Amino acid sequence: MPATPGPSSAASIRLLPLGALLLGNVALALGPWLVRLAQTGPVSAGFWRVFLALPMLAMLARANGQRLGGFGTRTLAAVLLGGVFFALDLASWHVGIGMTRLANATLFGNSGSLVLMLWGFIVWRRLPQGREWLAIAAAMGGAGVLLGRSFEMSPASFAGDLYSLAAGLLYAGYLVLMQDARQRLGGWALLTWSCAASAPVLLVLALALGEPVWPGSGLDGWGPVIALAISSQLLGQGLLVYALRHFAPLTIGIALLTQPAVAALSGWLAFGERLGPADLAGMALLAAALVLARAAPPVVQPPRSTG
Repeated sequence: MPATPGPSSAASIRLLPLGALLLGNVALALGPWLVRLAQTGPVSAGFWRVFLALPMLAMLARANGQRLGGFGTRTLAAVLLGGVFFALDLASWHVGIGMTRLANATLFGNSGSLVLMLWGFIVWRRLPQGREWLAIAAAMGGAGVLLGRSFEMSPASFAGDLYSLAAGLLYAGYLVLMQDARQRLGGWALLTWSCAASAPVLLVLALALGEPVWPGSGLDGWGPVIALAISSQLLGQGLLVYALRHFAPLTIGIALLTQPAVAALSGWLAFGERLGPADLAGMALLAAALVLARAAPPVVQPPRSTG
């Protein structure tokens, strides 16, 4: 007869997914800071993020018994098209990171949850109900405050918010495209294929924009892009893939607030980005909208990889 776990063992089992959920969000929140540190262009940093992570993603897929081939043409086409959307998401977000405050970029980059909720209304052919109206009102209020504050600061900062918001829209499109493929493939196999599809798109975009692609020599050159691949594409994604099956969407939404908090802290410490009362109010409204959107009945239930 197997031994029954004692109270301390049960507590440690419950705490492990929670720790993974929080640490995964922290790892993803460090992505914008690493993009700023990269000596490449912002789109080039996105290329290295997915390209350097590819071999490890493929090994993780195989280690978890997830096949990397042998699926139908329709599934492959959806995954490849989703990879293109993911590339455009990263390109838009990374450009926005360099133009606006890290907290703004992180919040707007995570707006895919709100977009998916609105997409759900179209799919279900119904009007919002209850707290869904609250999410929409909070999102409009918070976004309006943050966009207004950025416009007051400079046109470039306002444009950075719009790039980050566009990234959230593109990421929602990526998730909708991947919805059926997610049922057929494991999470690691899906990440492998989406990164394989997005890497050449990001490289072509970086070259077309005239960005420096090759990192500088030494740790200062390669360190940020390697850390970005590990933190955002491997550590952050890996921990969330493990943790998300243990929690309800509302808990996931609340844990998501770790990301803008860490981004705001790193933006303040590393780049002197100070937030005033109006900024904090706008962030609180938009963050509340994200939590409410995650708690709504989802079209898909994904982790954010922007991170």
